[in-house]
Amino acid sequence: MKNGKLDRGRHDARREVALLFRISRVLRSLRLALNEHMRAWDLSPAQFDVIAQVGSSEGRTQRDLAGSLLVTEGNITQLLDKMEKRGLVKRHSLGRCNHIALTEEGQRIHDCIVPEHEAIVAGQFSALSDQEKDQLLKLLRKLGRSFKDR
Repeated sequence: MKNGKLDRGRHDARREVALLFRISRVLRSLRLALNEHMRAWDLSPAQFDVIAQVGSSEGRTQRDLAGSLLVTEGNITQLLDKMEKRGLVKRHSLGRCNHIALTEEGQRIHDCIVPEHEAIVAGQFSALSDQEKDQLLKLLRKLGRSFKDR
C-alpha cells in the first residue's frame, strides 16, 4: 500500500542508508591512505597508535595504554613485546605497574610520522571550509550521542 507516510518513511530510510554508505566510503578512503603511510614506516595501525599515544604522554602505564587503545592487557603485552624487540619502546616497572617510554628510535619515528599522519588527515579534509568542518564535527557529535542513548 502506498500512502504518503509509508513512502516518506522509505525515502528517509534510503537517504539514511545513502548517508551510511557515503560515510563508510569516506572513512575507507582515509583509512587506506593512512594505512599506506604506516606501511611505508613498517608499522601496523596498533603500533602507530602506541607510538602516537606514548609519544604524546611519556611514561604511561601499560594498563592506561590498553584502555586508551581499546585492547586487552594481554593484547597490549604482545604488541609491546614486538615493539620492544624492534627497539621502538621500552618498559620499566614502578611498583606493580609497567610504564612505557619510546626509545630514541621510537621517538625519531614519532617525530616524523605523527606530523605526516596529521598532514594526510588535514589534506583529506581540505575540501571543506573551516565552518563546514566545525559543522560536521557538531553533527557527528550529535549523531554519536544518539547512539549512546540507545
